[in-house]
Amino acid sequence: MEKFIVHEGIGIPLRRNNVDTDQILPSKFLKILTKTGFDGALFASWRADDDFILNRPIYEKATVLIAGPDFGIGSSREAAVWALQNYGIRAVIAPRFGDIFRTNAGKSGLLAVLLDEQKVNELWDYLDANQGASVVVDLENREVRAGKSFSAIFEIDENTRWRILNGYDEIALTLDSDELIAAFESQRPSYKPTVS
Repeated sequence: MEKFIVHEGIGIPLRRNNVDTDQILPSKFLKILTKTGFDGALFASWRADDDFILNRPIYEKATVLIAGPDFGIGSSREAAVWALQNYGIRAVIAPRFGDIFRTNAGKSGLLAVLLDEQKVNELWDYLDANQGASVVVDLENREVRAGKSFSAIFEIDENTRWRILNGYDEIALTLDSDELIAAFESQRPSYKPTVS
């Protein structure tokens, strides 16, 4: 997965609370067997409404989503994270996340930033007043910045931070231990099964 150190991108003020994984990616789109191809299905039901924020041309290349409390609640739909990433979203900022969504996001390289609800409201107000403005998400310094006056520090567990900073998904973590695995396998008795 791609490393994430500092990212600057257009912020999308998604003024919605309790966004569940079926709203992020409706279940009828779960027939795809890869991690790609979900971008057109992101928020599909809401995108049918011409007034939905992602239908505005100014947000066509937006990469930072700012949502209300309880984003990603519901089922353990890993493809909801992939749909956001396929669309181009690199970070989601919210006051609360569904636990499973946040775990899936971290394992896939999508940064889920927890910010105080008051700070999210301030960021929404800034983005409403400055449509198409950029938001900087600095994972190295655990900070979100926008404009000349908005700044907020966020907390993230060190393991997730380390993995996303270095671009390590589960496979990369395993491959990082390739020499140790090979040494262990070389000591296995020859009568035991092997995988090649």
